[in-house]
Amino acid sequence: MSEPRQAAMADIGLAMQRYQRSVQAFDDAVGRRLGLGPADLRCLDWLADGPKTAGELARGAGLKAAATTALLDRLERRGLVERFADEDDRRRVLVRMTADAEREVGALYGPMVVEGVGVFDGLGAEDLERLRRLLLRMTDLTDRHRARVEGD
Repeated sequence: MSEPRQAAMADIGLAMQRYQRSVQAFDDAVGRRLGLGPADLRCLDWLADGPKTAGELARGAGLKAAATTALLDRLERRGLVERFADEDDRRRVLVRMTADAEREVGALYGPMVVEGVGVFDGLGAEDLERLRRLLLRMTDLTDRHRARVEGD
């Protein structure tokens, strides 16, 4: 690898660390504002794109089944999630965010999402597709190494 490329890769690595820290700090601030711990907030994040089973949430949040049940009970008491029977398989229970949770969480993340669209100004469809593929590869890499660390 050439020196300029090595230097650019090192700069990208530092920028990525800074971005990850910034996201974590923002999520921590949101959690404090909502009175939620990191696992609670991570659960709501997993629910942002639709209902999930408790098992899916446990895997996503990296929790054991009992801890997930306690987390869901806590969020349900706060009125942030609700459990309901899956229409396709009535034996299966799904969890979703309540409308109140969507409003509360959306009020904190929404402005950043709206403003964030401008971050992509000047990028064409091909640039955005390359970025999407890069993010998917980075996610796959992180997921593989999380599994390695967890001993899966």
